[in-house]
Amino acid sequence: MISVLISADAEWQAALEYLDPVSCLPNPYTEHFFSEINGKAVVFLHGGWGKVSAAATTQFCIDTWHPEAIINLGTCGGLAGAVSVGETLLIDKTVFYDIHERMSDPEKAVRFYTTQFDLSFIKKPYPQAVRVSSLASADQDIDPELVTILRDQFHVIAADWESAAIAWVAQHNTAPCLILRTVSDLVSEAGGEIYSDEAAGFTERSRSIMQKLLEILPEWIRAVSPPTPPIDLG
Repeated sequence: MISVLISADAEWQAALEYLDPVSCLPNPYTEHFFSEINGKAVVFLHGGWGKVSAAATTQFCIDTWHPEAIINLGTCGGLAGAVSVGETLLIDKTVFYDIHERMSDPEKAVRFYTTQFDLSFIKKPYPQAVRVSSLASADQDIDPELVTILRDQFHVIAADWESAAIAWVAQHNTAPCLILRTVSDLVSEAGGEIYSDEAAGFTERSRSIMQKLLEILPEWIRAVSPPTPPIDLG
């Protein structure tokens, strides 16, 4: 089985609109539904927004279905001048940037929650044009005052709310994890381009991004899990 985690509420609603499942089933945290792609059983799970929900639902997913691979699809905010809106990132490293250790070594604390990916389980060539990149996560939208720190200290070009939690839990369970995040908006030291529109811009951009990611999802599933050959009963 393949598990597809979709985090933010707007992203999940966009996925429901596109995939139109017959029904969703409740679970202790959110909801999920089952499908079949390329002859593979697939569970689509609403991961929820923020690192607490992301970590909990990732562990729930692993304990319940023992997936052969976890795929996380979603959006991220980009740093202006470093990446473009609409660019899809294949994540090879995640880091939390909202850890503030004041009693010991802060860098050690950050390293503890940093996850480096082994992407060798993904068959090349990749199904779509992607930029292999590091990604930072925190329980906040990108603060314009932190853009320089994200760029110069954490060496990332984009950030989100959930990927670092998903990656950390997956790695501790030795579960192969593929994270694809498409840049929905840009933030500079002067501000965020959609921060003043009461989230309407993000919702609309999420819908477009999720549709494109879900359209190519069967090819990514094939890249991480070739179809099982039929059993010869002859």
